[in-house]
Amino acid sequence: MDKPFILERISIFAGKPIDPASDYQVKMLLRDKFNIQLPQRRTLNESLAAVASDHEVIGLILKYRDS
Repeated sequence: MDKPFILERISIFAGKPIDPASDYQVKMLLRDKFNIQLPQRRTLNESLAAVASDHEVIGLILKYRDS
């Protein structure tokens, strides 16, 4: 998958445009829209990986941030 396609899918889940590279926006989206609390890890990507099975959007955010 290419980045624009992944970004479009993330925005659909979010219901609004979002910057998946922004730690703050990702945390707020997961907390406010999906009620997902991230575990404390050294990096946000490690926290996301720990809860990736909780919702499809988390996997998409990780793919976007890794590409």
